[in-house]
Amino acid sequence: MAIPFLFPTWWMITSSFKSVSEIFAFPPSLVPLSPTLQAFVKAFTFQPFAHQYFNSAYIAVVVTLTTMIISSMAGYAFARIRFRGQNVLFLVVLVGLLIPSEVTIVPLFQMFNGLGLVNTHWPLILVTSFGAPSVLATFIMRQFFISLPGELEEAARLDGLGRPAIWWRIAMPLARPALAAVAIFTFLNVWNLYLEPTVYLTSPELFTLPQALTRFVDAYSGPMWNVQLAAATLTALPVLIVFVIAQRQFVQGLAQTGLKG
Repeated sequence: MAIPFLFPTWWMITSSFKSVSEIFAFPPSLVPLSPTLQAFVKAFTFQPFAHQYFNSAYIAVVVTLTTMIISSMAGYAFARIRFRGQNVLFLVVLVGLLIPSEVTIVPLFQMFNGLGLVNTHWPLILVTSFGAPSVLATFIMRQFFISLPGELEEAARLDGLGRPAIWWRIAMPLARPALAAVAIFTFLNVWNLYLEPTVYLTSPELFTLPQALTRFVDAYSGPMWNVQLAAATLTALPVLIVFVIAQRQFVQGLAQTGLKG
């Protein structure tokens, strides 16, 4: 049953070591008959792929860290602090999940264009840090903090800790599984962003990886298959590594927030 899911990944990785003629050879080969690194070399020489790789990496890291901080603070407030209109405000926040990004992309572009931030990375950082991924992260963190026993807060207050100290020194260390789930969700979402970079960025040196993958074409606008597959393999590698390392905490975090299954 795993073969239909694993085979495309296997084909992508192995074909990145093949020539174009071998990729389309019949019968097809499951392993490269004459493996070569030429496609990987061309991926970095055809356009500033290394710079674009760095762009995606630092944007994903910045947005992930920002989202973890904002969502944990908001989730803790919604879960542990009682205030008037709490449920109504949380419902308003959740409505953000129902609004497609295509609906807000034009007014956001006008706003950032007026601020002179178009063709910079600021729109990608700000929109994704406060957009739908942050709403989902807030929901996950709220569900986790609700499950924490109230005795922990009472003991912390007896020790003289205020709300910020309780959040940072008590709640955050206990929320590592939920934070791991938030980190993976957010990192994957930002790493795969395509619409927003296409709208806000025009300079190739500012492109992110999803944009860069569409630019590996020849003089006749035909796809350079082996180069595209090599670039796609390099693009998928960080996500696979992060998930393999954190998959245990990821599953545990989803289970403890009621989202498993």
